[in-house]
Amino acid sequence: MAAPVDRRHPAVPDLSTAGTPVDGPSAPGALVDDVPAVDAPVDVGRLARLLAAELAARTGLTNDEFIEQVLGSRDALATLLRERPSRDPTPTGDPVVDGYVDSEHSLVHGHPHHPSPKWRSGDPAGWRRHAPELRSTFRLSWLAVPTHLVAGDGPVDELIAPLEPPDAPPGHHLLPVHPWQLDLMPPTDPRVRELGPAGVPVRPTASVRTLYAPSVDLFLKTSLHVRITNCLRKNARYELTGAVALTRFLDSVPLPARVGLLREPGYRTVDLPGADEAYGTILRTGVREHLRPDERVVLAAALAATPLAVPDPFDWWRAYVDLLVPGVLRLWLRHGVVHEAHLQNVLVVLDRDGRPVRLILRDLEGLKLDLGRLPAWPDQVPRQSAYTPAQAVQRIVYCLFVNHLAGLAGALADGHPGIEPRLWRTVREAVEATYAQLGEPAELLALLDGAPLAAKANLLVRWHRAADQQAPYVAVPNPLGGAG
Repeated sequence: MAAPVDRRHPAVPDLSTAGTPVDGPSAPGALVDDVPAVDAPVDVGRLARLLAAELAARTGLTNDEFIEQVLGSRDALATLLRERPSRDPTPTGDPVVDGYVDSEHSLVHGHPHHPSPKWRSGDPAGWRRHAPELRSTFRLSWLAVPTHLVAGDGPVDELIAPLEPPDAPPGHHLLPVHPWQLDLMPPTDPRVRELGPAGVPVRPTASVRTLYAPSVDLFLKTSLHVRITNCLRKNARYELTGAVALTRFLDSVPLPARVGLLREPGYRTVDLPGADEAYGTILRTGVREHLRPDERVVLAAALAATPLAVPDPFDWWRAYVDLLVPGVLRLWLRHGVVHEAHLQNVLVVLDRDGRPVRLILRDLEGLKLDLGRLPAWPDQVPRQSAYTPAQAVQRIVYCLFVNHLAGLAGALADGHPGIEPRLWRTVREAVEATYAQLGEPAELLALLDGAPLAAKANLLVRWHRAADQQAPYVAVPNPLGGAG
């Protein structure tokens, strides 16, 4: 097991614990009496208490969950390190599929800039049975829903048929759900019948609640009433309808060259208050259609999780940047499509030599449309999918440059010390080229002129117990340099 990697690179320092103080009992040095007078080891428990006291002083708010969550994350990580199998106990025998699944299961340490990356609500036995880090395999659970209580869209029956579901009773439709969800929230309406686990094996992805069926190359984004990092992982009704509506809209958007998309063409849920979000499942297309012979696919976050040593890091990095940067920026600035291209939302296609040749974008939940760049609002897309131009800039800058490129550049620099300044020069060249090709948009000029980047303040959003959409951002230095 590789040791955790320090991602605090000098080009983009981690300032996610910073924030603007608000009125309250804050005073600089308020915690001086509780800090050791000399350098001394501080365990996680004491560090969490110091952070909690400082956050309470700076924000005027308290959070009685925070210390417990930090300690729970530590204990969960210890469990994962202790119980993680050294090899996948249930491989398919297909090296491409097994390599991809392994990349989804490799994020043992989680988000490097989060105070409690491995804390999960609920019974620990539940998450251990379904943890991607423990290389788990299980079967979907199935509900039989009376036809008049079914809500959905798209070719759901056609998509789930290869999963080998149980037979539906007459007058019912089948609904696949996460087995952990039924442990947490069994149906309360007697008309909705539990059919138990059945079908082909599925593997959890890095998100925990999205499941992959390797034998049929299909993803299922399930509702899971578990808080993982910041959020309760349920599918709100607008997210269910929005997935299919956005898929149809994106079918009309020309994707950049060598950039693919995992579509979300169907959803199904129970059309009852509360149950619609408890059991909503989105069906997502698989990876095989994006691969050619002798290619493989990995999760970008897996590449960034440990030192990345490649034969020619500059050639590898240029190939990668020339895929990612123009692809994401063109979607946004030409078509108003703001994809959250952070490290867990991008799959990387590598050729037989391990060189990046294509990228695959996934997860329409966070995909938004820039109101300033759309001629008209697309039919049936919920308004929750709208961003103002300012929101679009902030999210692109954070996901693309701070989360993704800084994380991956750090991994390459860990594998090849001293190369990071040159890596950022390559990024700048890609932004400059895209700036020229897209008619010199002002948003990119600001980046090239050295405007600070925006980083999501994970510590503050956790302290405030806020939804991810309400996360505050802090300014961090721009490694692209300035004009001239």
